[in-house]
Amino acid sequence: MARYPTLPFTINAETVEQMYREIQRWSSVLVNDLDSRDMEIDSMPSTNIYRVVTVTSIGRPRKGDIAYSGSSGKFKGYVSNGSTTEWQDLN
Repeated sequence: MARYPTLPFTINAETVEQMYREIQRWSSVLVNDLDSRDMEIDSMPSTNIYRVVTVTSIGRPRKGDIAYSGSSGKFKGYVSNGSTTEWQDLN
């Protein structure tokens, strides 16, 4: 179980510096945990198939998502092209 920092009862320049270092340390831990979670989620295959007017209305698409765009009348897939991920026509 994680041990969370507590705030000191008295505040002076030394405790402010100590609190700042502790916040930096915990933010690094949080960023690493969120990055790990995002990589795990992105590596899972998607099973989402949408029917929308435009694919831009899909809030958080994942690689492998498929959508039928009513405005273009086409199926689109959310695919990765090197460093970018974007919707591309499938037909």
